[in-house]
Amino acid sequence: MQPTKSTELELSPLTPAYDSILELAPYQTGKPVEELTREYGVSDVVKLASNENPIGCSPQVTLAITEQLGKLARYPDGNGHYLKQALSDFTDVNIECITLGNGSNDLLDILARSFVSADDAVVYSQYGFIVYPMVTKMQGATGIEVPAQRFGHDLDAMRQAVEDNPNTKMVFIANPNNPTGTQLQHRELHKFVASVPSSVLVVLDEAYIEYSPESNNRALLDKFNNVVIVRTFSKAYGLAGLRIGYALSSTAVADLLNRIRQPFNVSRVGLAGAVAALGDQSFIEETRKTNQEQMRWLEKQFDALGLAFIKSHANFIMVEIEDAADIYQALLEQGVIVRPLASYGLDNWLRITVGIAEDNLRLIDTLRSILTND
Repeated sequence: MQPTKSTELELSPLTPAYDSILELAPYQTGKPVEELTREYGVSDVVKLASNENPIGCSPQVTLAITEQLGKLARYPDGNGHYLKQALSDFTDVNIECITLGNGSNDLLDILARSFVSADDAVVYSQYGFIVYPMVTKMQGATGIEVPAQRFGHDLDAMRQAVEDNPNTKMVFIANPNNPTGTQLQHRELHKFVASVPSSVLVVLDEAYIEYSPESNNRALLDKFNNVVIVRTFSKAYGLAGLRIGYALSSTAVADLLNRIRQPFNVSRVGLAGAVAALGDQSFIEETRKTNQEQMRWLEKQFDALGLAFIKSHANFIMVEIEDAADIYQALLEQGVIVRPLASYGLDNWLRITVGIAEDNLRLIDTLRSILTND
């Protein structure tokens, strides 16, 4: 790989390892409530931009975290034994097959750094999670974006892309997909994994699995050694602020991932909180029920407003709105934060997190007012 040809950077300590790094833009997070308050002086802010759990987290998590506050001077368990054991019991996966991460994004990065080189190709879908091309470019690898089918993954086309590119090392598949909310069936994924070479690592990103239990493809791990399932505690479990994710894989893959991951990449508070969260599945059931009820209500409101949307299997919904950038800004100025999708090539779409009833009512009332110029 030749060094960057930029005159300013050539032969400089600032020369990046790969030209592709210069193509990266910093990851754009959802605008924080605090920033909106500073910019517009809005105190009553509704954030529906980052797919967080609007209910919060289990009360058991708060108790578990409190018990750790007197131990913050001590490093956490670097192996995360108790969380791994809880995950092993919950997923029926051997403890040696589990890798912990500082959120699932950390694990996606670790996977790329562990297996992908500048000579390799990585396959992912159009409208797939934006982190997939990011970690590919960070490794100097070739990213192959496969056109979407009805806003979701076209597995036949992705299979063909793998076949056409024998240097393919990894495939990223989100199920349900972010930001479109689309879902793949078990038989489709099984057929896909069975059809690609065993040398190609298939990474299934199940960040939203708790909202769509039927998307659980844990059974693939029993049949294929080249499958990795990545999940997070940031969404349904309500622990986005603690940054905890985990990967399920073969022991051989987990061994490599645990060589690459940073020591103590999950905090003491995070480990304790995740164990408590995992143990309160009644909270997850409540979360799922609330999300389903509010999703149906929002769908009816969007229908009434004449707005098209994509049927979602997660905790957000993608809505088509003309002049989406202007609508996003108008909502922002009135204290409602949603997510514009221009960075995904979806200029006329907004992704809206499903909130609790009062948040959703505020969203719809504000949106109706903007659209009707009231």
